[in-house]
Amino acid sequence: MKILILKPSSLGDVIQALPVLRLLKQHLPKSEVHWWISSELVPLLENDPDLTGIFRFERQRWSSPANWLEILESIQKMRACRFDWVLDLQGLFRSGFFAWMARGELTVGVDDPREGAHGFYDLAVARPSSHTHAVDWYLEILRVLEVPVHQNFTWLPEHPEVAAVVEQKSHAASAPWVIINPGARWPNKHWPAEHFVELVRELSNRHRDFRFAILGSQNDMALGSTIAQTSPTRCLDLTGKTSLREMIEWIRLSALVVTNDTGPMHVAAALEKPVVALFGPTDPQRTGPYHQLDHALRVSLPCSPFMKPICTYFQPMECLHAIRHAAVIGFIQRTLGGRGL
Repeated sequence: MKILILKPSSLGDVIQALPVLRLLKQHLPKSEVHWWISSELVPLLENDPDLTGIFRFERQRWSSPANWLEILESIQKMRACRFDWVLDLQGLFRSGFFAWMARGELTVGVDDPREGAHGFYDLAVARPSSHTHAVDWYLEILRVLEVPVHQNFTWLPEHPEVAAVVEQKSHAASAPWVIINPGARWPNKHWPAEHFVELVRELSNRHRDFRFAILGSQNDMALGSTIAQTSPTRCLDLTGKTSLREMIEWIRLSALVVTNDTGPMHVAAALEKPVVALFGPTDPQRTGPYHQLDHALRVSLPCSPFMKPICTYFQPMECLHAIRHAAVIGFIQRTLGGRGL
């Protein structure tokens, strides 16, 4: 059995799709599973024990007509594999087109009406309800294929060599680490920097042994620097300084993750780390921290969930500005109260 999964981006979406891979390999241990993924996310899946191969989606390169021959070459390599099942978990026109061009024996995809990708599928799997979580929607494909669905799998296997480097840097046994993740792809997903500053200051006063690791991309370096200045001796600013795998291992060793609605939030949920997720324009019922939806903090406004990257409310960003650091502190205290921290 040869299977192709198409889920190119983003980080959080790929993390949420990984249970499909894990359960396929458990049910069909001799199967060969390949994944079509954006090139910048390849390190996330390289050498994954459940994957046979990776097809790179070169989004930036393929936007230029000069490189369109590479698209044809990639499609030819897909066809040469002669896939039995092609599973499109992205549900957009682009992914549906590539799924169709792969010419698998059976093509199944999520039935997302946004771009009409269902026309490329043999079977389109509808979202059971408007509030069904993304993870559960992807797993519906397995039910259609009569693959057992359960929770007995390792979502993100550890990379021991990376974990050893992170543990050496963190001196993990010396103090509990709180992960602060202040960035996000959409500007209107950002909880205000000054709120993060007040949060770190208050947590520092209440928990003298806490240390804070600030994660993020190069785009978040200004945010990281601002927050780290709150307590320079106890904050480690890692924005722009970690690989994907290092970020995962930092979260794995942490005691708590405070984050906007972004990829590392889904990493923390996959690792079953306590999460405090700060939500603005998006719907936590659909894309919140899996199995921790009650840890998503949000303020209901007439416009929410808005589901777009530009805020048009008459009080810009009010959905996030209205979440005060005192409320987050109280929530953290309740979350960690039973853990002896």
